[in-house]
Order: sequence, then structure tokens, then C-alpha cells
Amino acid sequence: MDDTVKIRLLPQDTTLEAARIRFSILRRLGFAGRARAAIEASDGLREVAESGIHPRHPDYNEDMVRLAALRLAVGDLLFHKCHPGVEVKS
Repeated sequence: MDDTVKIRLLPQDTTLEAARIRFSILRRLGFAGRARAAIEASDGLREVAESGIHPRHPDYNEDMVRLAALRLAVGDLLFHKCHPGVEVKS
């Protein structure tokens, strides 16, 4: 069995020209712009997760929904190390 890891710089559904345009835009954004975009994407994903948790657990207050989303993001082991005794379901 071959244990080498293959890293694709170009996704299979992306043309070379589209990738060039994307990388050009990312270069123009600079570090701060790329960091801001990553944070906005992360915030958006967290909001989507929270919007799915609330209907399943209507009894959860805002803090419990936030904790349930955090548990989804970091996994049970790390969540319970950081929040011992806190029981929330996602």
C-alpha cells in the first residue's frame, strides 16, 4: 500500500484560469484581508450550526446553543476538558 499523501493545489472542478484569478484576488487582499475573510466564513459556519441546534433544542438559551455549537466544532474530548460538567447536545 502506498502511504504517500497527494496534495492537489487545483481542485478537480476548477479550471487553471479560475484558479489563477482566485490566487490573484487572494494576493491582492493581503494577509489582513485573507484573515478577515476566514473569520467571516468561520462566523457564518458557526451561525449555520447554531441555527440547526436551536430547533432541535428549543429549551436551550443562547449560551447553551453557543456551547452546543462549540462542542460540534472542537469535539467531545476537548469540549469536556474545557467545560467539565457542562452537558449539552448538538
